[in-house]
Amino acid sequence: MNRGSKTCGGSAVCPCCIQDLKFLRQRERPAEVIGVRPLRIVDLFSGCGGMTLGLWEAARRLGRAIDIPLAVDSDPAVLQAYAANFPLANTVAGDVNAVLRDLASHRYGDRLKALSLDAIDVLVGGPPCQGHSGLNNHTRHDDPKNSLYLSMAKAAALFRPKVIIIENVPSVRRDRAGVVDRTRTALEALGYAWESRVLDLLAVGVPQHRRRFIAIATRDDGIDLAALMDDLADKTGCSAQRSVRWAVEDLALAVDETDSFDSPSTPSVDNVNRIDFMIKNGLYDLPNDLRPPCHRDKDHSYLSVYGRLHWDRPAQTITTGFCSMGQGRFVHPSEPRTITPHEAARIQTFPDWFDFRGLSKRGQMSRAIGNAVPPFLTIAIGGRLFAGGGSDGC
Repeated sequence: MNRGSKTCGGSAVCPCCIQDLKFLRQRERPAEVIGVRPLRIVDLFSGCGGMTLGLWEAARRLGRAIDIPLAVDSDPAVLQAYAANFPLANTVAGDVNAVLRDLASHRYGDRLKALSLDAIDVLVGGPPCQGHSGLNNHTRHDDPKNSLYLSMAKAAALFRPKVIIIENVPSVRRDRAGVVDRTRTALEALGYAWESRVLDLLAVGVPQHRRRFIAIATRDDGIDLAALMDDLADKTGCSAQRSVRWAVEDLALAVDETDSFDSPSTPSVDNVNRIDFMIKNGLYDLPNDLRPPCHRDKDHSYLSVYGRLHWDRPAQTITTGFCSMGQGRFVHPSEPRTITPHEAARIQTFPDWFDFRGLSKRGQMSRAIGNAVPPFLTIAIGGRLFAGGGSDGC
């Protein structure tokens, strides 16, 4: 059964759920596929590699390998995690637009000289979304970072990939400079068909509510993008019913205070008391009178802030603030603590073998995990594309 199949009806023994949970709990990296033409991928704004990982796993399940001639991110620390997990990739720490300009003008830097950037199958990117986030004020719609979305069209003109996948927050559509429409127009002028949709990634098996604006473009007439998007958005199958319990129940007692990946943050005395109160009273939302004054009786307060996760519901959106109960509903369902980076990574659908431990600072680890695109998104997309969804299956 392909990742994201909707024929299983929520069965506890559903083959796709078994396959996905086995993937998440696997501690050793699966063997690479050799002897078959690899799928060639360029990942811009790569972060730690969530989109690449999803394509890697989708290809592996179909007996294919991937080659990564270029991955670019402006955060050198987070890019270290990408390089650690994809050691054969050509990673470049720097500004995406500067790298694209250098490639277009043949002013190659030392890290770009040896790149072979022809015959790219898939271009992926999750341009920084701070300027679009609904958690920011409305003036952020003018944020210069919003223009980075247009970099995907510039890269498409340079690399001419067969397929382009772009992930962002839904409010990017309201950018005052119209970056989404301008990107679509530029890609259509290059001969690409375009389809976009706001998806809750719960529909593709991610055990959290995570609404994202997904755009897919292709110059392959054999790919029905509208049907692909409809399939991705379908919430009728068991993959859309996954819970926190499904993802992390086995990690509840796996805390290791000597390992930053498997240890929670240290809460203040007040927050220890708040957590204990919720657990002892069976509450999932902190009463208003126990909240700090800045989160009490305020229009900007969110009920989920200082909240406790439910075992049998999906998590709320995992963000870079998952280590702090003051940043969202990040208290463990049954243990008196916030979730660990390991648990957050699982909920983000990173497998146990994926190495975040090279990020020595907790803030780096939180950025890498919280800002990542969940790999299950591109497993779902890649599984459909690579299985013959196009005229040559990419």
